[in-house]
Amino acid sequence: MKYTYEELAKMIDHSLLHPTMTDAELEAGCRLAAKYNVASVCIKPYAVKQAVEWLQGSDVRVGAVIGFPHGNSCTESKRYETELACRDGAVEIDMVINIGKALSGDWEYVERDVKAVCDEAHQHGAQVKVIFENDYLTSGGAGLSGDEFKRRLCELCERAGADWVKTSSGYGFVKQVDGSYSYQGATEHDLNLMRGSCSSKVQVKAAGGVRDLDGLINVRDLGATRCGATATAAMLDEYRRRLAATESTPDKGPTSIGGGYY
Repeated sequence: MKYTYEELAKMIDHSLLHPTMTDAELEAGCRLAAKYNVASVCIKPYAVKQAVEWLQGSDVRVGAVIGFPHGNSCTESKRYETELACRDGAVEIDMVINIGKALSGDWEYVERDVKAVCDEAHQHGAQVKVIFENDYLTSGGAGLSGDEFKRRLCELCERAGADWVKTSSGYGFVKQVDGSYSYQGATEHDLNLMRGSCSSKVQVKAAGGVRDLDGLINVRDLGATRCGATATAAMLDEYRRRLAATESTPDKGPTSIGGGYY
């Protein structure tokens, strides 16, 4: 196999963010994350303290979302939400930029907003992933093309102290002309662009649309070190099936992996 189980499992932030998830479902999700030994759970702020308890004895980290999913909270609310999450035991923070301010070209506001969260998190030893919500940015804004806009955000986030830049929230649905909603999430184009727009100090996280093992492998090939996922069990069970098949037929060599995943 191209990567070890641990290399792929430790890319996954197991997402427990759907608004309808009950306490029992959140606990089950944490148990699943521990079973598969992923990197972290990404959980709603009110459940951070419980997640820490549920994951005790494992090395799965607890992350919380801030200003989620649309980034509209005022900066002080985001900062205080970060403080509370860190006090409850979160060691990773996934925050959403103020998308409307970014599209308005108020770059100073956006940078201060990100920096306030980064500074607060770093005081507690936590790391920060900054969510762009690229589905809303494809046409660009503030006089910039979509790609120029995303590059500007990468540069801004690096200055503000971000540890990761992240493609999407998983909930950035775009209304179409016919009234329906569509969502693309992480794309190869955006992952390449974001990786190339940050220095090696800043990592890249994919989120949205990565639902199978081939997609996870492709994300890693593109330079992302984390991937938000709900299909954790399906992806890692498939890894074990492929590994078992490879080991049972060593003369055939490793399983070929390729194709498009988005």
